[in-house]
Amino acid sequence: MTKGILGKKVGMTQFFTESGELVPVTVIEAQANVVLQVKTLENDGYEAVQLGFDDKREVLANKPEQGHVAKAETTPKRFIREFKDVELGEYEVGSEVKVDIFQEGDIVDVTGTSKGKGFQGAIKRHGQQRGPMSHGSHYHRAAGSMGMASDASKVFKGKNLPGQMGGNTVTIQNLEIVKVMADKNVILVKGNVPGAKKSLVEIKTAAKSAE
Repeated sequence: MTKGILGKKVGMTQFFTESGELVPVTVIEAQANVVLQVKTLENDGYEAVQLGFDDKREVLANKPEQGHVAKAETTPKRFIREFKDVELGEYEVGSEVKVDIFQEGDIVDVTGTSKGKGFQGAIKRHGQQRGPMSHGSHYHRAAGSMGMASDASKVFKGKNLPGQMGGNTVTIQNLEIVKVMADKNVILVKGNVPGAKKSLVEIKTAAKSAE
């Protein structure tokens, strides 16, 4: 069954394991998540648990939001996400989900929003090669040939072109939890996770085997 929690990326640091190995880790601060709703097959057509994370002022929440969180006797939340394939019996509306649901050595998937890079060319965005930089060349960093002159006479869909780069939802799979600091609401995850500092990340049990 799936376990999950929402948190904020603090940054990266280093951590020494008990064997003396130095590993790079990402620090994720996950204050207690509040269970806002438990969805069942009978009422909603699917099973899931809805978690709220990061308080926000009531003046920023509309009446439907305020009424929704009032059922859980909590304050409006900035981020709300659902986790499917969970053990519904372990969750109750208004209860809290903390970092201690995970243990050291657990394998998880971490989802975040990648850093936005703005409008970028095909070289940076897709790793394409540049043209000759010598005199007389009219092809330096521009996109290359796009379509056939006689047959199709068009640019096919899916062509790698310049455009908006970053700002996408990215999931890094099979990351290992190095340490759980329950007293500080912190999880140390081996390696890097997507997103900028202070951005929202979603940690849940790995969907695929790490083998």
